[in-house]
Amino acid sequence: MTHRSIIHSPPFALTMSTIAILGATGTIGSALSRHLVATTNQVLLLGRDPDKLAALSAELDQPFAVVDFSVSQSLEHALVEHSEHCGGYQGLVNCIGSMLLKPAHSTSDAEFRETLETNLFTAFSTIRTGGKLLRKSGGSIVLFASAAAEIGIPNHEAIAAAKGGVIGMARSAAATYASHKIRVNVISPGLVQTRLSRQIWDTPTAAAASTEMHALGRLGETQDVVSLAAWLLDPQNSWITGQVIGLDGGLSSLLPRRRQST
Repeated sequence: MTHRSIIHSPPFALTMSTIAILGATGTIGSALSRHLVATTNQVLLLGRDPDKLAALSAELDQPFAVVDFSVSQSLEHALVEHSEHCGGYQGLVNCIGSMLLKPAHSTSDAEFRETLETNLFTAFSTIRTGGKLLRKSGGSIVLFASAAAEIGIPNHEAIAAAKGGVIGMARSAAATYASHKIRVNVISPGLVQTRLSRQIWDTPTAAAASTEMHALGRLGETQDVVSLAAWLLDPQNSWITGQVIGLDGGLSSLLPRRRQST
């Protein structure tokens, strides 16, 4: 069965390399896309929702493709098709994620499998495709994990399992593809204020409790993530691979703010 994606693409100079953004219409994906374009990069916007992609594409004057992320070949076909119109790929970023806050005994089989598919399988597809398309020129693959995969946080069993898998897979892939100059790194955030996490940070009591868990005394902001992702994508930082970088205000490694002595 062939899984093809239609590329909607304005004309670009063939000398420019492209950064492919999976989940480009989410809070992080769209902010990163805007930042990269503003700093003279070309991006390929990848997602499931054609209307949202078309709107972001029109705003940024960048190409987009609708992809079925449940099938890794769909992503590969979209990137291969677009490569005919660009100068190759500088990097791939997987901004796709989900948030399921339930204890294991309340989590259904379907919810657990969906969490794994959304977070772990899409990360695998990103590595699988990047491992093929970046082999000649090298490049950067950026994935996202979670502080919940590195420190026990109640009611995070499913997402911790998925993101823990991302971390292990990324380290293995970094070793596998290092000889091809493909760098694989992971950003492991604490609670960042996105549309996905709005149920927490938009509730005063939950926001206060979450803030106290972070030693720096604030929740993450979109620009915190964008700055680090752009830095990892930059070819100037080409001696960094296999790293899991905690972007979490100290959550995974420091005492909570409420327990620090004054």
